[in-house]
Amino acid sequence: PASGQLPKPDPAFTGKIGETYKDSTPSYPLPVTAPKGAPNVLLVMLDDVGFGMCSTFGGPVPTPHLDQLAKNGLTYNRFHTTALCSPTRAAFLTGRNHHAVGMGVIIEMGTGYPGYTGIIPKSTALVSQTLRDNGYATAMFGKWHNTPEGDIGPAGPFDRWPTGLGFDYFYGFNQGETDQYYPTLYRNTTWVKPPKRPDQGYHFTADMTDEAIAWTRNVRAANPDKPWFNYFSTPGVHAPHQVSKEWRDKFKGQFDHGWDQQREKTHARQLEMGIIPKGTKLTPRPQDIPAWADQPADARKVYARLMENYAAYMAYTDAEVGRLIESLKQSGELDNTLLMYCVGDNGASAEGGLEGTFSEIASLIGIQLGLESTLKRIDQIGEPASEPHVPVGWAWAMNAPFQWTKQVASHFGGTRNPLVVHWPKGIRAKGELRSQFHHVIDVVPTVLEACKIPEPKSVNGIRQKPIEGVSMLYSFDDAKAKDRRTTQYFEMATNRAIYHDGWVACSIYGRPWQTLGRGEGFLKAPWELYNVADDFSQADNLAAKMPEKLKELQAKFEAEARKYDVYPLDPRFSERMDPKLRAAGEPKTSWTYYGSGVALPEPIGPQTFPRGHTITASLTLPKGGADGVITCTGSFSAGWSLYVKGGKPVFRYTFFDIADVTITGTESLPEGKVTLKAEFTPDGSKEGGGTLKLFVNDKAAGEGKLTRSSFRHSLEPFEVGRDSITTVDPAYRDRGEFPFAGTIEKGTFELKK
Repeated sequence: PASGQLPKPDPAFTGKIGETYKDSTPSYPLPVTAPKGAPNVLLVMLDDVGFGMCSTFGGPVPTPHLDQLAKNGLTYNRFHTTALCSPTRAAFLTGRNHHAVGMGVIIEMGTGYPGYTGIIPKSTALVSQTLRDNGYATAMFGKWHNTPEGDIGPAGPFDRWPTGLGFDYFYGFNQGETDQYYPTLYRNTTWVKPPKRPDQGYHFTADMTDEAIAWTRNVRAANPDKPWFNYFSTPGVHAPHQVSKEWRDKFKGQFDHGWDQQREKTHARQLEMGIIPKGTKLTPRPQDIPAWADQPADARKVYARLMENYAAYMAYTDAEVGRLIESLKQSGELDNTLLMYCVGDNGASAEGGLEGTFSEIASLIGIQLGLESTLKRIDQIGEPASEPHVPVGWAWAMNAPFQWTKQVASHFGGTRNPLVVHWPKGIRAKGELRSQFHHVIDVVPTVLEACKIPEPKSVNGIRQKPIEGVSMLYSFDDAKAKDRRTTQYFEMATNRAIYHDGWVACSIYGRPWQTLGRGEGFLKAPWELYNVADDFSQADNLAAKMPEKLKELQAKFEAEARKYDVYPLDPRFSERMDPKLRAAGEPKTSWTYYGSGVALPEPIGPQTFPRGHTITASLTLPKGGADGVITCTGSFSAGWSLYVKGGKPVFRYTFFDIADVTITGTESLPEGKVTLKAEFTPDGSKEGGGTLKLFVNDKAAGEGKLTRSSFRHSLEPFEVGRDSITTVDPAYRDRGEFPFAGTIEKGTFELKK
């Protein structure tokens, strides 16, 4: 039937055609319109926020705007995510389980198995396309993180960018994170520069909010009746935790008591508020996480400052979301806007390591810089020169009363996130708690039922997999309604769980701050059993007492895992960031670029370090010579740059605190045609060190030793001809992008055999 097909077929002509227009009757093909009275839809998704972080759910961070939405709407305390970014977002927008849409891990870690490709199938259309093809204006702002990594570049393909998946407009970033002061930013499919600099007050969260407000107002100005769909996906509070001093100062001294006491304070507040049931136990600190009282004074000072910054970022994010909500209130649109506000795409993150970090990208690729690294720059935390992340203890505290953190899909600390639903025109109840068990896949069917739009059976001629979520609409006006989601599996990097009829069986393997080298012992990891109908926080493990019940649930997990493409299980984490896992055919060994306008995400650019390679640039220098960047990758904290300054070649390699090398050439580049070459020869060390030599017209022109190199650096791009966002070498920072003043004819990158 036509109602199950998207896009809808062209309307048939129902007029009359005579010999001339005078004896004819027109029938103009009008655009598709949404059902009468259909609400606007605003889906808000925060990032890396634990259940016990915001004041709305008993946490230590004041979130007055979220408080107000909860006061006028509904709060859900048994709502769940997948425990990681891309998987939750794909499930959130498709209404299907994360493995069922190829998102068993984040896009940067995709592998060649159906549940882990990082590619959302054409058979699982996003709610954005369903709404757009039913008469909605659609847009998304902020963090996307659902485009296959290899497609994030100027060649596309763009069919799995937001604008290829049902969004009319996109303003944001495409990977898992970005610098808040210097974002790698896209408008639709084009890389753009931020409108201001941080010294002019720029912060990306404010920028995306400005864009979202302008978009909704322009839609309404153009059409007073057309409903809109806005997916507002903030970077807050994913690392890097960056926010102004004005916000950080609000939290001075507020976390000096440490993470153990904070858990107790939050738990008590949650009980007092009724956010968690009476009798809910506070789960104990795992032995892997150190006690606050055991930390030396300098450590406590650093850790408290990191938490102040993290809290400030959350409070600031609440203020910006609040600014968007206030704009809808002012325009009279809020009453008929279905707002589903998911407070985090997973639990708070432990990826900063046990000591926290000043440079979270280092931590993500398995390098812990240590306490001293942060201590010596403590006053820079939150500033543009920092990329900080809290230590594991604070992440664990922000997930109170639950066990564990982000990545740990086996326990609610990784998967239970607050949900607030606000829709004055559609929900009679105000300020009430809902405790039905739900999952992020239940959002799409809720939206479709509220908008009175049927689930499509065919989209662009492709038959659709049925939506796997269940609508939550039944619970809107009935606090005591019986749960309609009775089973839900969870899996992330072999951390597994199955929920069924009030019970959870689960198994944890590895630790979320152990991003490399988790080993292969996951099949022997013990299973736990919880009666979560009575044990809200998973505090009492019943596995030893009820082995038959455990076996029953393990069999249930097996069935669900087979059904939704969870296998094969894979404990690797950062190891899966290797782009060779997503390459077709033989891996490339050479890359050639022409001209000076090339800009590509690092994984799409030449894959050089730590392997042996040569960079050869064919240049033309004008009379008097020319300075500037020939080619570079990365940012101020990690990257490399080959440039010319004072007429001589320079190679700079920086890698957080552990590598900082500048090799200045001994030969000047002559006028006219010049060949500039850099040659790296590895020394075989596990750190990726080696010797880098410079050549001008094949004449040796200097060399130096690199003690460390890596296959990844930052989220800033590979470029030819300039260094566009933050400069790799401070030696040319005052020169802006430092574009090469001569002509770059060609640049060739070749791996050594």
